[in-house]
Amino acid sequence: MSETLIAQVERWAREIPDAPAYTFLDYSAGRDGVRHTLSWAKVDLRARALAVRLREVTHPGERAAILAPQGLEYVVAMLGAMYARVIAVPLFAPDLPGHADRLIRAYADADPVCVLTTTPALEGVHAFLDGRSAPRPKRIITLDTVSDLLADEWEPEPIGPDDLAYLQYTSGSTRAPAGVEISHGNFTANARQLWTAFRATPRVSTAALWLPLFHDMGLIATIAAPIVGGNQSMFMDPVAFVMHPVRWLRMLSGQEDVFTGGPNFAYEYTASRVTEAEKATLDLSGVSIMLNGAEPLRGSTIDRFSEAFAICGLRPEAHTPGYGLAEATVFVTAMDRDLPARVTLFDRDALTAGRAVPHTGRGRVSDLVSCGVPTGQRVVIASVPDPTSDPTSDPMSGTASGTARPDGEVGEIWVRGPNVARAYWRDTERSAEVFGNVLEGEEGTWLRTGDLGVIHGGELYITGRIKDLIIVDGRNHYPQDVEVTVQEAEEAVRRDHVAAFAVPGEETERLVVVAERSRKADGRDIDEIAANIRAAVTKNHDLRLHDFVLVEAGAVPRTSSGKIARRACARAYLDGAFPTGAFPTDAFPADAPPVDALSADGFSADGQGADV
Repeated sequence: MSETLIAQVERWAREIPDAPAYTFLDYSAGRDGVRHTLSWAKVDLRARALAVRLREVTHPGERAAILAPQGLEYVVAMLGAMYARVIAVPLFAPDLPGHADRLIRAYADADPVCVLTTTPALEGVHAFLDGRSAPRPKRIITLDTVSDLLADEWEPEPIGPDDLAYLQYTSGSTRAPAGVEISHGNFTANARQLWTAFRATPRVSTAALWLPLFHDMGLIATIAAPIVGGNQSMFMDPVAFVMHPVRWLRMLSGQEDVFTGGPNFAYEYTASRVTEAEKATLDLSGVSIMLNGAEPLRGSTIDRFSEAFAICGLRPEAHTPGYGLAEATVFVTAMDRDLPARVTLFDRDALTAGRAVPHTGRGRVSDLVSCGVPTGQRVVIASVPDPTSDPTSDPMSGTASGTARPDGEVGEIWVRGPNVARAYWRDTERSAEVFGNVLEGEEGTWLRTGDLGVIHGGELYITGRIKDLIIVDGRNHYPQDVEVTVQEAEEAVRRDHVAAFAVPGEETERLVVVAERSRKADGRDIDEIAANIRAAVTKNHDLRLHDFVLVEAGAVPRTSSGKIARRACARAYLDGAFPTGAFPTDAFPADAPPVDALSADGFSADGQGADV
């Protein structure tokens, strides 16, 4: 690795000083949005100025938490912290709804000595620090008041690939947020892997996204990858997307070579909300990559989106399924940019038995979307502990010595490469369990992802998550299969707002489904709805549904990446209560995704504590 990625910013400031680097579309100023742009020279200047200010109040290796809203100041905060060799902690402004508990836990765990925010967010930051007994930082710096003149005092220091760049906090439902230690080497490697996989053209390709910058995919795709080739990055606030999803497509329209990304729900939501009149104004012929990840990928969603926007010139090959997780910085695999998304039909009974057998037209079927191949790293399917051998044990506990499985056999996805992080912040035991695993016949250590998958036809397919497996009468069932059956059996159920999980029974686990109601449930008999769903589950999975609960919109728990938090839902079910998370009905579209989905990174499995 010739140099760390952060050094590239200074290079572009010298070679293409006036070229646009980062453009923020600010929709808070009006329906059409106002564009604010930093050139490469300007972003370098502001990052150097912030680094000088940071050095006045911090030392290299200390933490600076970013509690700022989406915008150019956030980009400057990340780059300035890296310049100063301070460990950035990308979080979010305290006024982001639905995330107060996660913010305080991540903030307290990082124990920052400095907070970076903006003047408009300052009052909320003070209230957060005062009202929740949060550790007080030595200094709060408002990014918009740092003088550019400080840049003249900047004296660069060498930054090594092993130096920590930032802590990426995962947002899982099964344990407290964990800070993944991302080094400058990890940051550099993954940005280049993503840029290479997308086959971006230096100074020509454009990134255009709405994903939040505090999540891994938003950070790498929006801030890091464009640095590799001196490309422009355009972005907006996630709320602006939810209010009017056509804004996302307008960012892409007319571009020569543009890449973007989002979770599966974003494509489903956009296809249902953009009108024919709005489509007539769009030219999507220059869209090269539309990365789709984070949630279980739906072939039906991909088809629907491609068909909806074919009239706008969108190529079928543009839709690019992928896979990743925070422990690998973010990016692991993706389909080739010139290949259409591949949906393969597998025999469901064979798949639950651990074998990927193409469906022959008889028996039950599971359709899985290929997540493609890795770039610059290695992925293997490894043997995993048998969860039926001791149902009280944690199958992810302890360092593992695994054996690679042949293609066609389901196992745990293991990853190795320069993008794989080294540890969790201040968690030696968990770090060893996740990052310190050995594969038989191989040197070095491997990352256990906690995800189940299979290699078929040379490509990776995700089948589920180890901790989410539903085991009834000794048979494994994937919850996402049951969830699809439920939402397709009844129009009274909101699509992609269903949680299937197991609860303890006297002799075996029992299947429970909690689903959010759609508008078409109005006036319906709940017993009729439940009967239809029970019949469908029995027919398609040979499973008895112990209980079905229909709840109000927003009641099914989600991770902060927008994925269904099945284990949290199980706890809520056993406790007899479900948290709410819907947007106020007078502020957002009725079919908008719940508040947690706004922070979707759009790509990753969201860390070891999360749901795929």
